[in-house]
Amino acid sequence: MPFADLELTDQRVKAVLCKIPRDQFVPEEYRSYAYENIPLPIGYGQTISQPYIGGLMTELLSLKPTDRVLEIGTGSGYQTAVLAELAAQVYTIETIEPLAKSAQEILTRLGYDNISFRVADGYFGWEEASPFDAILIAAAAEEVPPPLKKQLANGGRMVLPIGAPGKTQTLWRIIKQNDRFIEENKGLVRFVPFTRRG
Repeated sequence: MPFADLELTDQRVKAVLCKIPRDQFVPEEYRSYAYENIPLPIGYGQTISQPYIGGLMTELLSLKPTDRVLEIGTGSGYQTAVLAELAAQVYTIETIEPLAKSAQEILTRLGYDNISFRVADGYFGWEEASPFDAILIAAAAEEVPPPLKKQLANGGRMVLPIGAPGKTQTLWRIIKQNDRFIEENKGLVRFVPFTRRG
């Protein structure tokens, strides 16, 4: 099974990574590489993350079947599918309209009906749908966007890479406890930059 040997501890996450057809989310010229543990280009300067990293970030969210999740950076839609398999509802935001449209078409075709889509600046989140039990940011930000911290529920978890674009970043898990935010360093990663809508 693809990705069954990834070094992840959450067996639910591993099972989902093995189940979802990753080849459906990458451009045709890269489909022969879809089940390798590598990132791949999806156009517009964006990538589909390495499966291990996407799996690790999902694992760090500690999702429950009742959770409502906000994803910043729909991209190809593959990570969105992973979240939709594990949570009750996923709200996903993408700044690049053609990517958002393509992801929505693929996810609808695959039968996902618990995903809400928006083309917008992810920095501001999705206030009217908040609070969220979990927030995943799939692009490197230079700081945690303050609106997203406000939209995290008490006890909620946020996972994101923080650091300068084009360099190595640090993966953080942030847990909200009442009015405090507990920050946990989860190692080094490399992501495309957090893009804003002009």
